[in-house]
Amino acid sequence: MAFKLNVNGRTMTVDAPPDMPLLWVLREMLNLEGTKYGCGIGQCGACTVHLAGKPVRSCLTPISAVGAQAVTTIEGLSTDGTHPAQLAWQEIDVPQCGYCQVGQIMSAAALLAKTPKPTDRDIDAALNGNLCRCGTYTRIRRAVHRAAELTGKPGATSPSAANNEE
Repeated sequence: MAFKLNVNGRTMTVDAPPDMPLLWVLREMLNLEGTKYGCGIGQCGACTVHLAGKPVRSCLTPISAVGAQAVTTIEGLSTDGTHPAQLAWQEIDVPQCGYCQVGQIMSAAALLAKTPKPTDRDIDAALNGNLCRCGTYTRIRRAVHRAAELTGKPGATSPSAANNEE
């Protein structure tokens, strides 16, 4: 079945079964491999993408549920890695193995887009379910605060983020 998708601001058509997870459409059909496969049951958050600006687990989202809603992957967060969350992750040196970081960044960007000054509690709630085997949760929280500081500064790209306080 043919599906017309809006992925990272571009219209794309794919021929896929209606129950195929968005994750596999992105990775295997559209060659957008930044979104990671983790658990396949929506528990780890590695496959998080934005659907109409909201974080969703792409391993659980069938392609038939996407419709005309905009899909944003890590590749579409910014064209050159200058989204405030991406910059903050680098500055704070968040990743160890790095596998979960795409999902963490996508969840953080969605939080910042709707909550300009999130508290630690807001951050913990928004990133709950994004698991990090290396346990960098303290650095992840610091990076979300830093991303909020960077948002709005000249040169920072922020299609999905807003501000914060430390």
